[in-house]
Amino acid sequence: CRSVSQVPVAEGKSVQQTVELLARRLEALGADKQGTFGVDCETYHTAAALGTQGQTGKLMYVMHNSEYPLSCFALFENGPCLVADANFDTLMVKLKGFFQNAKANKIESRGTRYQYCDFLVKLGTVTMGPSARGISVEVEYCPCVIANDCWNLLMEFMQSFMGSHTPGIPSVFGSKHDSAYSPGDTMVQYMELFNKIRKQQQVPVAGIR
Repeated sequence: CRSVSQVPVAEGKSVQQTVELLARRLEALGADKQGTFGVDCETYHTAAALGTQGQTGKLMYVMHNSEYPLSCFALFENGPCLVADANFDTLMVKLKGFFQNAKANKIESRGTRYQYCDFLVKLGTVTMGPSARGISVEVEYCPCVIANDCWNLLMEFMQSFMGSHTPGIPSVFGSKHDSAYSPGDTMVQYMELFNKIRKQQQVPVAGIR
């Protein structure tokens, strides 16, 4: 099972310097670099012609994760997560009369993977366009797929390098109970993190305009 969370930028540091600080803590624990990763998210909204007058159109998020190179994930807020093959992107182009791509809202997280014993950690820089907007930390306890069985162990490990910024139990865990954790649960967590970062940026962006 996995936890995806945001770490605030350290006081007096840049996004990149904070990522490097977290990386040094992990390496001091004995974690080894295991390549890179990337997660991206594009926002689509229902075409205006289809919406009922006065009704807000729904948003859909189409996401990719380098851990699942043959899959594409389509998510609605508070709704289902569809897992499809990579050709889903081509389908979205054909559905442009129904769903329109809000290209300015593309957001992604890219960074380094670290392995420490049974834990896999991904430190990512979250970017929108050319700008770094935040830091994501994904932590996976590889031997376990039942969230409730390993959350305490996952949290204890995160505290060892995240300190006071260790997150609480993810909302997706609450609905899992004793069922198996799935890749879609990870993508829901990334969607929630990306939307949180977008909302944090709305005020300064509006001020610039």
